[in-house]
Amino acid sequence: MSERERFRAAAVQMTSGTDVEANLREAGRLVAAAREARADLVVLPENFSFMGKDDAARVASAEEAGEGRAQAFASLSAREHGVWLVAGTIPIRHRDGRVLSRSLLVAPDGKVVASYDKIHLFDVSVPTKPGESYRESATTVPGENVVSAATTLGRVGMCVCYDIRFPALYDRLGRIGMDVLVVPAAFTVPTGRVHWRPLLQARAIESLVYVVASGQWGEHAGGRLTYGHSIVIGPWGEVLAECPDGPGIAQAEIDLAEVARLRRQFPVLEHRREL
Repeated sequence: MSERERFRAAAVQMTSGTDVEANLREAGRLVAAAREARADLVVLPENFSFMGKDDAARVASAEEAGEGRAQAFASLSAREHGVWLVAGTIPIRHRDGRVLSRSLLVAPDGKVVASYDKIHLFDVSVPTKPGESYRESATTVPGENVVSAATTLGRVGMCVCYDIRFPALYDRLGRIGMDVLVVPAAFTVPTGRVHWRPLLQARAIESLVYVVASGQWGEHAGGRLTYGHSIVIGPWGEVLAECPDGPGIAQAEIDLAEVARLRRQFPVLEHRREL
């Protein structure tokens, strides 16, 4: 498919809760606002359709693959607004009783052209906040496939939240080929304050790609706090747009000719070696 050299990308920031219908209405409002501002690629945050008190509640809200309200919303929204939509993430039932944390890439005709299941699961105790711990693997099955998809907007590399701490994933994505990296997330506040921006900038710089990272923000059921700061970063690591607090949108122009120019003048991708 032919690619457009210039387009606009939007990272949507939400404060999702336990009411799926309310979350989808809010997501729909923000997708419409992004499109009104001429966005061609819109990225929703991790758990955009449901943020429960704990992971067990997320399992209870899971959908069957290819069915369910959140998946139907993603297809309808992409088609209604004529955008490439990253619906990330939706809990999808797995045969072992757990879920897959799945991000969908939906074309403007409403068809799902790629899906990515989160590979790296958040099993941590936050060092700077005693008592804040997560064991995502208890309820979630890790994905196995690295995904980069061809679109009319160039190649889109897919990942989710905690994945951004693992450079080997992006080395692989760089070898497959990507022009834009999309990062749905629900980063914790203590880690987000220190790590969110530098990790995303590192991913942009090392692969010379645009990064469109959408985050949850605020307080959710059970008292969980997320960092927000949805952001668009250029391939040289520069911050192009940011939404610090509250629901909203960070939106910026993507210039694939600039990506090509940088890669010619600074050919780090060609210099990679197997070690």
